[in-house]
Amino acid sequence: MTPGTLTGKAAFITGGSRGIGAAIAKKLALEGAAVALTYVKNADQAKAVVEEIEQAGGRALAIHADNRDAEAINEAVGKTVESLGRLDIVVNSAGVWHSAPLEETTVADFDAVMAVNFRAPFVAVRSAARHLSDGGRIITIGSNLAEVVPWPGISLYAASKAALIGLTKGLARDLGPRGITVNVVHPGSTNTDMNPADGDHAEAQRERIATGSFGEPEDIAGFVAWLAGPQGKFITGASLTIDGGANA
Repeated sequence: MTPGTLTGKAAFITGGSRGIGAAIAKKLALEGAAVALTYVKNADQAKAVVEEIEQAGGRALAIHADNRDAEAINEAVGKTVESLGRLDIVVNSAGVWHSAPLEETTVADFDAVMAVNFRAPFVAVRSAARHLSDGGRIITIGSNLAEVVPWPGISLYAASKAALIGLTKGLARDLGPRGITVNVVHPGSTNTDMNPADGDHAEAQRERIATGSFGEPEDIAGFVAWLAGPQGKFITGASLTIDGGANA
C-alpha cells in the first residue's frame, strides 16, 4: 500500500460494516491508517470490509459492539488501543433512522434513538479522549436534517442529529488545548442500502438536491479523510454539510 496522509495513524469507527461507515473505514485505510470498526448485526459484512482492507495491504479489525450499550463502546475503544497500539482518529458513524407521526412516537422511541445517535458519540469520545494522541481528530456523522426539516414525522431523528452540533462545539473547546479537532459532518441523501437512490422515497429527496443526484458513500468518506488528515488541523467545532445543495 502506498503511504498516504494517514500513514502511522490508528482509527476507531463505529458502524463501519456498511454504507457510509464502511466507505470511511476503507478510505482511511487507503490513506494509511490502521482501522478498527464496530458492528452490531452484520458480522459477515464487517468481515468483508476487513478482508478488503487487508487484501489492499492495510490493517483492520472488526469489533462487535452495540451502540445502545455504553459499556460495549468503552470496551471497543479499549480493544482498539490494545490491538493497534494507539488512537488518533475517532469517527462516530453508527446511527439509526426514525420516522413516525408525533402522536405515534413514544418515550421509548426517544430513548432508543437518542441512545445511538447522540449518547453513543458522547460515550465514545469520552472513552477515547484519554487515549487520543495530541493533534487527533474526532468526526461525527450527523445529517443535513439537523439543519432543515423538510417533511413531518422526522422531528425525533432531526433532534438527535441537531444535538450533535452543540456536543461538537463543546468538545472542540474541551479538547482544543491538546490540538484535537472535533467536527460534525452532515451528509444529505446518500446512496446506501438504507436509503437507495432508486428507493420508494428517492424522487422526493432528489427534488430538493441542487445537483439533482444522490451522493455516494465515497463522497462522504473522502471528505472525512480530508478532515482527518493534516489539511484539517485548523477546522474544529464546525458543522459541515455535504448534501449536493439540498439545504441551499
